[in-house]
Amino acid sequence: MEDIKPVATVVNTAPRYQASGRIFSKIAEYHPELTAFRRDLHSHPELGFEEVYTAARVKEALTLCGVDEVHTGIGKTGVVAVVRGRGQGTNAIGLRADMDALPLQEHNEFGWKSARSGLMHACGHDGHTAMLIGAARYLAETRHFDGTAVLIFQPGEEGYAGARAMMQDGLFDRFPCDKVFAQHNSPETPLGIIGVTPGPMQAAVDRIEITVHAKGGHGARPHNAVDVVLVAAHIITAAQSIVARNVSAFDQAVISICSLQAGNPDAMSVMPGEAVLVGTVRSYREEIQMLVETRLTALCQSIAQGFGAEAFIRYERIYPATVNTAPEAHFAADVAASLVGEAQVLRNMTPSMGGEDFSFMLQAVKGAYLRIGQGGQDGRYLHNSRYDFNDDILPLGAALHASLIEQAMPLVSV
Repeated sequence: MEDIKPVATVVNTAPRYQASGRIFSKIAEYHPELTAFRRDLHSHPELGFEEVYTAARVKEALTLCGVDEVHTGIGKTGVVAVVRGRGQGTNAIGLRADMDALPLQEHNEFGWKSARSGLMHACGHDGHTAMLIGAARYLAETRHFDGTAVLIFQPGEEGYAGARAMMQDGLFDRFPCDKVFAQHNSPETPLGIIGVTPGPMQAAVDRIEITVHAKGGHGARPHNAVDVVLVAAHIITAAQSIVARNVSAFDQAVISICSLQAGNPDAMSVMPGEAVLVGTVRSYREEIQMLVETRLTALCQSIAQGFGAEAFIRYERIYPATVNTAPEAHFAADVAASLVGEAQVLRNMTPSMGGEDFSFMLQAVKGAYLRIGQGGQDGRYLHNSRYDFNDDILPLGAALHASLIEQAMPLVSV
């Protein structure tokens, strides 16, 4: 076994982190190229299933890296690369990065800000893509593993279920994987800290739409009408009782009504006949999803009936919970510790109520989803118009990807 020697901190103007090992040392040499690649993607953001430029740049980079195979058009705009190790092993490990941006106007002023009005990389998928490119280059150059690395560049994570689209397009049939891993940057986590937890890592994402119908009328004569705004207000208030009084204190759930549309703001005296509420439910277990759906439906209908109105609820399950399998989560934590040291690894990281469509892949293949700390950046967190990915962690993320491959499929010298 080779000696693992400490490697100096990546040189940059941002805060420092410490990482060590042969893999990190090699990938740190790619830092300038990875940074340039990441910033190019940042300036050319694309929405889900529209990642034409991004996919082309990924294919070009993979070809230059010398991977064995590059496949495009999987799940519309997804890209898959294959790198084979030196040994004859038949195992295969998948690594996934998402590529899409958000419909958000960027308010940064740096040179690589979005060149497309109304679109920006506000979640760091440009960085995730660059990190996996870095891993691809290292793995293709060294091939210090026994098996096959499947590198998955996924479209449409931001609400488009791109992971599911790739799977429906034969992802794991064409490229069978024994395990699959992914990572996401975390501005809330200190720079260089890597976190994972066995079990739920991200919440299930459900969309709710509640429509209230009643007899409209004149605001001066409410006794001749049924006030759908009043009904909607009672539903909003009562919905919060579901988590407080129906969900066990040992479980977790969130119900948020985020939009209420009713009437015309220019018609001050017209009581509308319809109100529409839109919101989201987050939870970690399917039993809680079912409970919330059942209770919310009954509550809305009962409240509306009590006022002489009608309520219809559409409950749509967007993404399932992202649930890590325990052995793979422990393995990923061990790999992270080999890079940054045990003190820099959170083995029971607090799960997030955010959603993630990597959940579809974890329903089909064992694996784990990790978060990598990039520091707070003055409070500019994910989905913020002034967010930017921290390029300092590009070598660390790429080394984490590559280390998962090498340690999952070690090359045994004869």
